[in-house]
Amino acid sequence: MTIEKKFSVCGMCSVRCPIQVDVQDGDIKFIQGNPHSPLKGALCARGAAGPGLIKDPDRIRTPLIRQGERGQGKWRESSWEEALDYVADKLKTVIKDYGSRSVLWSDRGGPFRDLHQAFMRGLGSPNYCNHDATCARNVHHAALSLFGFGRKGVLYDLKNAKHVVLQTRNIFEAINVKEVNDLLDAMGNGCRLTVIDVRSTVSAAKADRFLLIKPGTDYAFNLAVIHELIDKKLYDQDYVKKWFKDFQSLENFVRDYTPEWAQGKTGISAQEIRSFAAELAAARPSVIWHPGWMNARYTDSFYVSRTIYIINSLLGAIGAKGGLPFMAKPGDCGRKGLKALANKFPKPDEKRADGAGWKHKHIDSGPGLLHLAFKAIETEDPYPVKAYIAYRHDPLMAFPDPEAQKKMLEKLDLMVSVTFSWSATAWHSDVVLPLSPYLERESVIATKNGLKPHFFIRQRAIEPRHENRSDWEILCGLARRLGLEAMAFDSIEDIWKFQLQDTGVSIEDFETTGLVPLTDKPVYLDQDKFQFKTESGKIEILAPKWENSGIPSLKPYQDKPSPGPGLFRITFGRCGVHTQGHTINNPILFEQMPENVLWINTDKAAEMDIAQGDMVRVSVNGYYSGQLKARVTELIHPEAVFMVHGFGSQVPAETRAFKKGVADFRLMKGGMEIWDQAGGGVALQEHFVKVEKV
Repeated sequence: MTIEKKFSVCGMCSVRCPIQVDVQDGDIKFIQGNPHSPLKGALCARGAAGPGLIKDPDRIRTPLIRQGERGQGKWRESSWEEALDYVADKLKTVIKDYGSRSVLWSDRGGPFRDLHQAFMRGLGSPNYCNHDATCARNVHHAALSLFGFGRKGVLYDLKNAKHVVLQTRNIFEAINVKEVNDLLDAMGNGCRLTVIDVRSTVSAAKADRFLLIKPGTDYAFNLAVIHELIDKKLYDQDYVKKWFKDFQSLENFVRDYTPEWAQGKTGISAQEIRSFAAELAAARPSVIWHPGWMNARYTDSFYVSRTIYIINSLLGAIGAKGGLPFMAKPGDCGRKGLKALANKFPKPDEKRADGAGWKHKHIDSGPGLLHLAFKAIETEDPYPVKAYIAYRHDPLMAFPDPEAQKKMLEKLDLMVSVTFSWSATAWHSDVVLPLSPYLERESVIATKNGLKPHFFIRQRAIEPRHENRSDWEILCGLARRLGLEAMAFDSIEDIWKFQLQDTGVSIEDFETTGLVPLTDKPVYLDQDKFQFKTESGKIEILAPKWENSGIPSLKPYQDKPSPGPGLFRITFGRCGVHTQGHTINNPILFEQMPENVLWINTDKAAEMDIAQGDMVRVSVNGYYSGQLKARVTELIHPEAVFMVHGFGSQVPAETRAFKKGVADFRLMKGGMEIWDQAGGGVALQEHFVKVEKV
C-alpha cells in the first residue's frame, strides 16, 4: 500500500511541534517535523518516541471508575456512556449543592486550551487553571509589571541574535526544536552564548561563557549587571529616554549593587561581570537574555525575571530585530483570527477561588494559581470547591509535597483525570477518562503567533486502537449531558468550521501542508507605532498594581540561607530524552534513561567518601528518602545537588518506571506553602536535603 502523509502536532511536551506522520495500512512508519514548517523536518528524541504511547501495554484502554479508597488502585472498567453519565451526574449534584463556581479545572495550557476554557465558561465557573504556577507564572507577571502585557507579548528572534544569555532556560535539553535550530544558526554566524547556572548543562557545554553561580543568588548577579550598564553608560540612552518611566528610581536603586558586592554573593568575579556587561552592550540591540521557561525556583524568582526584562530593555532589545520583537498576531497581518469557542458563553462573574485578580490584585486572573486553588479546596475559603478535573496534568508530581496535596484533595466530591498515560493524579482520581494519544486524536485548530503568524491543525494519524477518545469528544459528550448545547458538537469538522468563520480559510487549505500562513514575510512591528500596555504607554520601572498591593517593584536583595553540614539545596531540571514525569514509562524513552542520578560536587563527595556510581540516600527529616547513584562532578556548585525531574513513580500501573529513581518533589516538605508572593510561582528550589552514602 502507498504511504499516506498526515499532518499533526506532537504531544510529547508542551512545545507541540508540528509534525508529519507517514502511515501505511493503519500503522505509523515514520515521524518527522513538518517539513513545511520552520522545523524543516527536524524532531527531538521525545517526538520520535510517539509510537511508544500507541503500543505501550501499560496504556489506559477504557474508562475506569474507582472502587476502593482513593489511591488504592482498585478500578472497574466501564463504557463511555456510563463514565460520562457518571461524571455529568456528579457535576450536576455538585453544582446544585454548591454552585457552578465549585468546579475546578487544570491543564498544561498550550494552543488548544480554547476548548477547555469554553467548557468551564459553559459551566459558569471562573476556576480554569493551568500548570504555570510550577513553570512561568513569575516570568509572565514580570513582563506584565513592566510592559502591561505578559511574556507572550514578545518573542525571541534567536536566528538574528548577536548575544544570547540563558539563565533560567536550558535550551539544548528542554528542547524547542525551532529555537534550538535558530540558535545554532545564529551561533554559526558569530552569535555568542552565555549560560548562568548552578551546574554545567548541555547548553553550558556549548556556551562561549559559562558562569557557575551560587544557588539562589541570580537576583544579585542581575542587579550588578544593571549597575554596570548604567554606571558605565553602556545602555541605549536614546531608547531609555524615549520608552522608560521612572528610570531615575532604577538608577538610584542599583547604586550600591556593584560588581564587587555581587562577587561576594554569587561567587562570580567582579571583572567577569564587567566584561560580560561590556559584551552585551557591544551586541545591542540584538541581544536576548531569556527571562526563563521554568522559573518557579526561588521566593525572589519574579525579580530575577523582572531584572532580565529590564536588562533587555536597557539594551534596546525589546521590539528589536535579533532581540525580543513584539509578537505579531493575525490582525497584524491584516487577517481575521480564529473564532473563539470560549466566546460562546459569557465570562463568569464569580471571583476565582485562588484569589487571582481580586484578593491578589496583581495576579493575572487568566490561568490563576493552582496551588492556591488547592488551598481553597482544603479551607473552603472563599467558598467550597468540590469537583476537580485534571486534563493531561499531574499536579501530584508537578507540585511539591504530594502527601500534603492529597490531604487538600480529600474534601472533593469528584476528582476526574483525563489522560492518555498513568500518573500519580490519575491513580488518585475517582474517574479516569482515557484520552487518545496525540497520534490517535485530532484537536481544535490553533494559531501560532510570531514573526510569521499561521494557523495549524492536528489531524488523527491513525484510528484509536482501544476505547480512547479525543478531548473534543469527551468534553462535547459531557456538554450534551449537562445541557451546554452551544458546545455539544457532533464532529471535529463542525468545530473547525465554526473556528474558521470570517478567516477566509477553509479546511481544505490545510490538506497539503497542515499549515495556513497568514503572511509571506516576517512581521516586525514598528516600535514607534507600538504602545506598551501600561497606563503611561512606556516601560514602567515602578509597577502601580504591585506597589498598590504592598509589593515593591524594586526589592532590596536578601541573602538566602546556606545549607548546613551534610545538607544541599535540591535542584532539578530536564534532560533531552524525558519530559518531566510524562515520559518516564514510555517504553522507547525508558530504555534511554530508566532512572535518574544525583549530581554532587567532587570536593563535597570526597568529604563524604562518595565515589562515582556509589549508591546514596537522599532524605528530608525522615519525611521521605530515596536511593540513587551518585554522579560525582566538578560541574555543579558545592552547595547544590541535582536530579532529573519526574522519577520515583509510586504508581504500580507504570510497570517500567515504578519505584525507579528518586522523586525530587517528595523531598519538598511544606512546599505548597512556599511561593513567590510577587509573581505567584511555587518556589521549588528553596528546599534542603541530606545526602549520605549507603
